[in-house]
Amino acid sequence: MTLAYDAAGDGPALVLLHSAVCDRRMWEPQWQPLIDAGYRVVRCDFRGFGKTPLQDRPHNDAEDVLGLLDALGIGQAALIASSYGGRVALEIAARRPDRVSAMALLCAGLPGHEPTDELRAFGEREDALLEAGDVAGAVELNVDTWLGPDADEAMRAEVRKMQRHAFEVQLAAPEGAGRKEVKIDLSAIKAPCLALSGGHDVTDFRQIAAQLPGLLADTRHLELPWAGHLPSLERPAAVTDLLIEFLRETVPSG
Repeated sequence: MTLAYDAAGDGPALVLLHSAVCDRRMWEPQWQPLIDAGYRVVRCDFRGFGKTPLQDRPHNDAEDVLGLLDALGIGQAALIASSYGGRVALEIAARRPDRVSAMALLCAGLPGHEPTDELRAFGEREDALLEAGDVAGAVELNVDTWLGPDADEAMRAEVRKMQRHAFEVQLAAPEGAGRKEVKIDLSAIKAPCLALSGGHDVTDFRQIAAQLPGLLADTRHLELPWAGHLPSLERPAAVTDLLIEFLRETVPSG
């Protein structure tokens, strides 16, 4: 199965991996600037998001992304990843370190992370709303939780649209669909990494970003005091500049 994707540009390959609140459309503010900076940019939808359907069997998102890279003839790429996409990026970099040239992780998840009471309470509230058939309420819970104070109403509307679509696809998932978890060794990761966190984010993701320099060989942590969980949508230009600066240091485009 091939993930729905967009690809454009020339130069070193970049792959943009989306949050579980969004789909590949979340990278629209960064899309053209990264192409203009001299990179071949790919963005994809995980299964159950955007235009990639779910199938009636377990899947692994890291394996799906690697399959897409194979299909596109990309041997090595830098990964720019948000939230759940960051968790997928870490799995790819641990399982296939030869395929990853650099990583920029924005409020990333971490395989094996034990959620705090704060995150667990959010999940319980989301589950209760969905079980009651209140999809709109679950969408608003996500928009209110994951977007920081700098997100304008237009961006909140975009996230609302992406999250609602994801719920609709996932709630209609065929029997047998689900994620296949794989145990990984983070010490295998060699790529240089920039770990961004948000000062207004849920505690779990701030803690994960702060821990990553002690878990990975070559990682720098930077907290953005103004940011919530989705900084690339909250202050798009500022985050784009940070990403391009990091890429010029680690994967120069020529």
